[in-house]
Amino acid sequence: QVQLVESGGGLVQPGGSLRLSCETSRTIFSFLALGWYRRAPGKERELVATMTSTGITNYGDSVKGRFTISRDTSKNTVALQMNSLKPEDTAVYYCAARTSWGGNWTYWGQGTQVTVSS
Repeated sequence: QVQLVESGGGLVQPGGSLRLSCETSRTIFSFLALGWYRRAPGKERELVATMTSTGITNYGDSVKGRFTISRDTSKNTVALQMNSLKPEDTAVYYCAARTSWGGNWTYWGQGTQVTVSS
């Protein structure tokens, strides 16, 4: 069974930065894509950022220019660098991986809480 383990969440002030990391239990090249989603209280799950196995990235409109997704193939990790954080970025952030196109993502992490507050 594939495991995705997120880390790096926490409390940060508005305007601050935070870096999330997701470690996969197998080589990241075995996935068609890796990504980050988030769910804020009372809201639906929202796309944050994705990266395909060929390195193509995609970002949600609300985070473009502030967040950056990257990967470390030697460590089988995917990271999310979050800058200029806003209170509305407060959510549980989930790492996801897919092995086929279309439909839901195949694997999900447990999530890590990010709280942006003064």
